[in-house]
Amino acid sequence: MTISNQEPETPNNGPSEQLLEQLDAAISRLAEANAIHGVSPVFEVIDAVKPLMFSPEGLEALYQRVPAIESASFFGGSDWDYPQTLVPSLAARTVRHGEPAATLVESLSQIRLLAVAKGDYTHASISAEHAHHFLAQVLAMNLDLVAGDLHESDRLRHEQLGYAIQNLYHYLLQHLGYENLLEHLIAEVWRILAQRPVQVAGVKHMVTQIAVCLEKPGALGGEVSDDAVRLINAVFSPTQGCREDPGFEVYAERLAEMDEATLLQEAIAFAGAMHSTGLVSAYMPVFIRYLRGRWNELIPTALGLSYTGADAFHCYPALIHQLIDEALFPETSQCAYGLAMMLERGILYAPPVAPSLWRQLRLSLCDAAAKKIVAVFGSSRSPECFLLADVLNVLGRPLGIGQGNYPTCQSTRALSMWAYNMPSELLRILAWAARDDEIVMRFEGNNISSRELGAGLASEPPVDVDAVSLLTVPHLDRIYFEMGRRSIGRGEDPHKWVNAEFHGDHVGHGFRIAVDVFTGKLKDFDGFIRDFYASYHPFYNGNIPVINPQPAGIAVTDSATRFLGWHAITIQRLALDADKIMRVYFFNPNNDSGQNWGQGIVTSTQGHNERFGEASLPVAEFVSRLYVFHYDPLEKGEPSDVPTDEVNRAMDLAKGSWAAGR
Repeated sequence: MTISNQEPETPNNGPSEQLLEQLDAAISRLAEANAIHGVSPVFEVIDAVKPLMFSPEGLEALYQRVPAIESASFFGGSDWDYPQTLVPSLAARTVRHGEPAATLVESLSQIRLLAVAKGDYTHASISAEHAHHFLAQVLAMNLDLVAGDLHESDRLRHEQLGYAIQNLYHYLLQHLGYENLLEHLIAEVWRILAQRPVQVAGVKHMVTQIAVCLEKPGALGGEVSDDAVRLINAVFSPTQGCREDPGFEVYAERLAEMDEATLLQEAIAFAGAMHSTGLVSAYMPVFIRYLRGRWNELIPTALGLSYTGADAFHCYPALIHQLIDEALFPETSQCAYGLAMMLERGILYAPPVAPSLWRQLRLSLCDAAAKKIVAVFGSSRSPECFLLADVLNVLGRPLGIGQGNYPTCQSTRALSMWAYNMPSELLRILAWAARDDEIVMRFEGNNISSRELGAGLASEPPVDVDAVSLLTVPHLDRIYFEMGRRSIGRGEDPHKWVNAEFHGDHVGHGFRIAVDVFTGKLKDFDGFIRDFYASYHPFYNGNIPVINPQPAGIAVTDSATRFLGWHAITIQRLALDADKIMRVYFFNPNNDSGQNWGQGIVTSTQGHNERFGEASLPVAEFVSRLYVFHYDPLEKGEPSDVPTDEVNRAMDLAKGSWAAGR
């Protein structure tokens, strides 16, 4: 094909037999080559895929060949080979702005995920629900392709790829079966925001796309709901002064003309929009920076602080003002919410935290750290500014940290635990990584330096993570794996020794695992369940709450109860919900805690007294997926007091899912 400004003709009769034969032959050759050499000549398949992307019939032919494409290891050796770690915002950029080959591979991946979502193809590492949520978010980020004409940049893409991608999204939309696309996508945005993630760039992009499409009457069908208006206003026009999104210069001029009563109304409106959605408008930093020169006393109101947060603000005014001056800009607007929630947590009253933040304010980044931040966040502000902003975000929402596109759940869990429980420890480790490009931790009396170790799982900088994770996770990941390597050969699971050394001495020294590390078979499963109840359940442990959040491991399953893999989480607390059901509230670092694990076990993120960022389950359902936990052996109840029917219920759920055959 040649580049053209004209819309390509869509074949009426679908792809020719010759095109399909070329594709099938290319897939066969790929499968043969991979079987012998393990080297993927994928470009022949990509070339055969390209002409099929321009018609619904061609896309249907690709859909039918998803099993063959997977069997041929088309995605082998690439990020697409691990669909559970793919990031919607990155996928949306790749499919619109990537190189032609990457665009076509991403397109095939999304067709594959459609097959998974519809239940026509089963993938070993991703559930139908996960695939469905992923595609919904990608659709929302590319809503303009569905609702309107192509942009000039799309029309001018090499070999008319823009038209192919538009055809793909019409196909996805048709087969996902959304009766009211807008209503579904808005619900998806609220579902994500209920978990208050630190990273919200993708969510804001979804809201932007929804706002643009609503400017075109009838583009999406359905009425504009109050939920949509609240989201759009929170991002673009949260107050009367910026109601029509006038731009920063006009808004700054309006602020200069406002009296104190009007400024007060602006502050109240900003706070209300931020706390009701978890999103911060880029106008808010303009407002707060204006208050720095005119009315500092109004800033706590604009941040929506309670007596606790306002008291912390007034106890440390010089520090808070400096943090605002150095970190809060339109490009980093989200850190206003991070700052507010950090103050609400009261962590500044812990003696080491304020000095640690002063150190962070004065920290000089090494070249390697600065380059990483510039590569991800750009250069509109200094690397130090972007890092400081995300320090506030992470300290304010320690349960909103996500692992991005890497399977580094252990390191992300550690960052969350430190931010939640040991903020000065987090800031110390971050200072080393940012200043020295090195983290040193002790393991059984010996130092381990990340500088001296090879790459772990995060061989490249993680994607779609905050700046704190960006700098620390690659170092932490290497150290974690080195600790594990040093623990091999002891006859038990290495986590027994690694977790306490890695996460901190507050980790319980008692250790329980449900499976034999050599055979993978269940080991004293009845005792394992009883020990959990006796250690954690308030009815059986003497009513002792979880004092320090504890690392644990779960066996993740999908809605069909298929085992997907082991995963690191944190047990935050156990408590009765509004229905008087005892639940385990836990942190899951995988970017989205709302999951269906089969057998009616659906992790809840709201509606059962969850705090922002927590997932929860009734105790027996949670324990049915638990495979490893720590506990304090000196503060444990009597295991024999745990009711047998409760133990049997958890055991039966496990044996009907991940533990089947073990």
